[in-house]
Amino acid sequence: MAFFVCFFFLFLLVSSSTACDRCVHQTKVAYFSQESALSSGACGYGSLALGFNSGHLAGGVASLYKDGAGCGACFQIRCKNTSHCTKKGTIVTLTDLNRNNQIDFVISSRAFMAMAQKGMGQDILKLGIVDVEYKRVPCQYKNQNLAVRVEESSQKPNYLAVKFLYQGGQTEIVGVDVAQVGSSNWGFMSHNYGAVWDTSRVPSGALQFRFVITAGYDGKYIWAQHVLPADWKSGVIYDSGVQFTDIAQEGCSPCDYETWK
Repeated sequence: MAFFVCFFFLFLLVSSSTACDRCVHQTKVAYFSQESALSSGACGYGSLALGFNSGHLAGGVASLYKDGAGCGACFQIRCKNTSHCTKKGTIVTLTDLNRNNQIDFVISSRAFMAMAQKGMGQDILKLGIVDVEYKRVPCQYKNQNLAVRVEESSQKPNYLAVKFLYQGGQTEIVGVDVAQVGSSNWGFMSHNYGAVWDTSRVPSGALQFRFVITAGYDGKYIWAQHVLPADWKSGVIYDSGVQFTDIAQEGCSPCDYETWK
C-alpha cells in the first residue's frame, strides 16, 4: 500500500501544472423514475442513500465511479435547454455505476426535475434525455461528521467490514488503516467494493482509523482517533469525529471559476 500511496502522490504532483478544482464537462443525462434503482447500486449504500442530498442521486460512468472511490462524490449538473432549465441546475450525489457509456450520468427523477425552471419539472421529464454540462463540487453536510457503518457481514473478532457515509469536501478515500486506540500498530484495510472497506486482521478493543484522501495537488492523512467502541456491533453507524473539507484538483484547461446560480 505504501508504494501505491507514494506513486499516487507523485502522479498528482506531476499533474499539478494543469490542475483545476472546477473542470466543466459536457454530456447527456437521463433519469430513473424510481430513486430506489440508484440507492441499491454499486456503492452499496442501500436505503441510506435515499437520505443523501434530498434524494438527488446519480449513477456515474466508470471514469467517475473510479472502482468505488467516486462513491459519495457531488456534482453540479445543469441542462443546456435554456427554455426549460435554470442556470444553477442541481447537485447530485454519486451512489451507483452507470454502465451506459453513451451518457456520463443517469440521475434520479427528483434531481432531473430540479434542473428545470419553476413549474416546468414535468415538461423536462417528458424530454427523457437532455444535454447538460457538469462539474464536481464539494459535498457539504452541515453539522455532520464522516460516519462509519459496520456491515452485517462483520464477524467479531475475525472480520470487519465498514462503509463510509457523509464524506465531505471534494475528495476520494484511497487508503484506510485501522488500529487499536492508543496503539501505533496500524494495519491496512482492503477496498472491497463501492464505499465498503474490510480486513480479516481486526485489532482488539476500541478502534481508530487513518484515512488517505486526495487533497489539493497531492493527498493527506486524516486521523480519526476514536471511532468504534470495544463492543462495536454490526449494523450500527458510528460518528468518526472528523469530516473532510479538502478539495482535490483535476487536470483540465481552461478552468471554470464561475458560480452557477
